[in-house]
Amino acid sequence: MWRFAQVGIALGALGGMICFMGLFPGVTGAAPTAGIGLVQVAMVLIGYTLLILGAITYLKFTFFLEVPANLVQQIGTRLALTGILFATLSGMADILGFGTHIRDETGDLYFGQLQMIGILASFVLSSVGVLIYVLAGANVARHAPVEALSETIAGVDDTSEIQLPELDAAP
Repeated sequence: MWRFAQVGIALGALGGMICFMGLFPGVTGAAPTAGIGLVQVAMVLIGYTLLILGAITYLKFTFFLEVPANLVQQIGTRLALTGILFATLSGMADILGFGTHIRDETGDLYFGQLQMIGILASFVLSSVGVLIYVLAGANVARHAPVEALSETIAGVDDTSEIQLPELDAAP
C-alpha cells in the first residue's frame, strides 16, 4: 500500500506540469495566440484535477492508511471533487452551451471574466477541501496506535527480529 503514496506524488507532479503547460503554452514551443483556446482550458482543468487527486491519494496512503476516514474528511474529499466539477462547468460553459458567449460557426471561443472567476473560485474551493481533509484527520492520526503506524511506514511486520550489536566492555 505504500506504493500508492508514490502514485499520488506522481499524479500531483504530472498534474502540476500539465496545468503549467496549459497556462503557459510557450514552454512547449507552441506559437502564442491572442486569446485562450479550448485545448488550453482543457489542459488547465485536467492538470488541476490530477493535482488534487494526487494530493488526496498521497495524504490518504501516507498519513491515514490504517485509519478509516471520518465524516469531516469525507466532506473535505467531496468538497475537493465538487470544486473540480464546478471548475470544469465554468471553464467549459460556452462550449457546453450554457455560457454567455455561445460559440457559433463564425466566432472563436471566448474566455470571459466570469469564467475565469468561476475557475479560480472553484480551484480555491477544491484546495480548501484538501486542507479540510488534512486538518480533520490530524486529530485521528494523532490518536492512532504508534506501533501500527511505525510498522506500516517501515514495512516491517515484526520488530522483535532486530538485533542490536553488543558492545565489548574493554578495561
